[in-house]
Amino acid sequence: MAHIGNVLVVPSAASAETRVMRLRNFWSDYRRSWVAVGALVVIVALLVASFGAPWLVPQDPYDLGQLDWADAFLQPGQTGSGGYVHLLGTDNAGRDMLSAILYGLRTSFLIGILAGVLALTLGISIGLTAAYFGGRIEALLMRIVDLQLSMPAILLALVMAAVLGQGVPQIILALVVAQYAYFARTTHGAASVERRKDYIEAARSTPLPTRRILFKHLLPNVLPPLIVVATVQVASAISLEATLSFLGVGLPLTEPSLGSLISNGFKYIHAGRSWLSIYPGVFLMITVVAINLVGDQVRTVIDPRNSR
Repeated sequence: MAHIGNVLVVPSAASAETRVMRLRNFWSDYRRSWVAVGALVVIVALLVASFGAPWLVPQDPYDLGQLDWADAFLQPGQTGSGGYVHLLGTDNAGRDMLSAILYGLRTSFLIGILAGVLALTLGISIGLTAAYFGGRIEALLMRIVDLQLSMPAILLALVMAAVLGQGVPQIILALVVAQYAYFARTTHGAASVERRKDYIEAARSTPLPTRRILFKHLLPNVLPPLIVVATVQVASAISLEATLSFLGVGLPLTEPSLGSLISNGFKYIHAGRSWLSIYPGVFLMITVVAINLVGDQVRTVIDPRNSR
């Protein structure tokens, strides 16, 4: 709290109250769709279950000392040698499928969120730079982005994964390269509109550093569409990682992954052991659909013109 002339200024309290009001209004609009609320509940439940897997499931499926080959191919609901019920059955190595799925889901969330954050950061930097400076810088950066957008993300991710090799860091880097262009294009489009407005021209006429104008004045006004894109791209990153692992160029067999679980079970699907592929696929589908439903509702709340 401070006095400037005869004016009492309480910036921190006012801004905090404004943020709380905005969050309340956002939630009030978001919860109008029971489908979106249900999808959010599903995502939270999957996050809690996957990150709490070491305390919730009966075994660490990637600790060879806990596996018993005598438990291989147990059907869902059967009891193994460890004395506990394998709710979703076991695979060819005696690995509890529910445990493997939750561990794989945790990896999927980590990869999807990290890749999304890094791609968002890179895309924002490129899009803001191109929109703010214009001219040859804008032409060069946006032509590179357009060239990348002309290629399917799965093809680019496959090439990058083949070049970089297997592993979590390599897959995250491959996904960042495959996805940052979406953020860069969205940022550039929104920032180009904001760049022509009076408040940016006023900021440029002051001795403020360029970095402050970009990230304190321009960026906050282009964030709403980026939040929607980020939500969708997290789901896309999870799908891409599963696809790469299914094709054998993603995570190695020693790393938990829904894609590798589906690929491993696919070999036995015609031998009457369909649960090996079906259950990981169902969890992957539920996760991706739930994230997309949340993203769709966020888009509707942020931009009411998208409501139907």
